[in-house]
Amino acid sequence: MGAITVTEEFTSPVSASRLFKALILDADNLIPKIAPQAVKNVEIIEGAGGPGTIKQMNFAEGSEFKYVKHRIDALDKEKMSYSYTLIEGDALTNILESISYEIKIESTPEGGSKGKNSSTYHTKPGVEIKEEDIKAGKEKAAGVFKAVEAYLLANPDAYVN
Repeated sequence: MGAITVTEEFTSPVSASRLFKALILDADNLIPKIAPQAVKNVEIIEGAGGPGTIKQMNFAEGSEFKYVKHRIDALDKEKMSYSYTLIEGDALTNILESISYEIKIESTPEGGSKGKNSSTYHTKPGVEIKEEDIKAGKEKAAGVFKAVEAYLLANPDAYVN
């Protein structure tokens, strides 16, 4: 099994605490609400929301994929960091064993936020992943981020507390 890691940095005019709350802590509720054309719902299969919890994200009708399951590996609300692993679902196709994600969000002096997102693609034995496959997945994730950011900018009172 091989592994390819891709790291990206991002900035946002939205404060780090609001972005973390919306993008990480309440994503299961918010994303189906603001992107129903992409995500139907998110269900907790096992656990109580902390490390070890298994969640299933069900995609909307007409989506390329039906569902994915992921396991929360770490969640640190104080340091605004989160890591999880995609462990099952048709998005893994027949190429990947799993995909591990780590995200860290920090405040900027201007009141916005900056962050780093790392994704590690664990391929099945003897299989290589194409760069365009990684890029396509990253574009979908960037679309979700932009949708959450746009929602927060349009709703300045959301996720303040």
